[in-house]
Amino acid sequence: MDADGEVQKVSSHPTILFDGVCNLCSGAVNFIIDRDSSALFRFASIQSTTGAELLRNTGLSAEGMNTVVLIEDGRARLRSDAALEIASRLDGGWRLLGLLLVVPRPLRDLAYNFIAKHRYRIFGRKSECLIPTPERRGRFLPNG
Repeated sequence: MDADGEVQKVSSHPTILFDGVCNLCSGAVNFIIDRDSSALFRFASIQSTTGAELLRNTGLSAEGMNTVVLIEDGRARLRSDAALEIASRLDGGWRLLGLLLVVPRPLRDLAYNFIAKHRYRIFGRKSECLIPTPERRGRFLPNG
């Protein structure tokens, strides 16, 4: 990945890194796209070269990463912080979920971590990463 060009491109849009083989995560990406009429968010899987590079740029590693990550302005938000910040920017009543940010992080992350730990067993797993449809491809960062 061309660090200068790619990072510059990403910095103009908040970027969501997700587990590309997780059915829950892939479903969440489609859910977000359907409720992000301003096309604010961009996406990359954690398993991709681009995702790994973005994580490194924020001081994180893709190794063992099992959470959604929101990268914006060179800063990474994880777990419930990321999920609630994303929800607060979606169309409609989903914005109200942002109010849950006042709940102490340890409590929020307790629920988040439970779901994350059991997501493959409950929702299943794909053999390969999510492949966006042609009409949604522009929302995904290139895997380069």
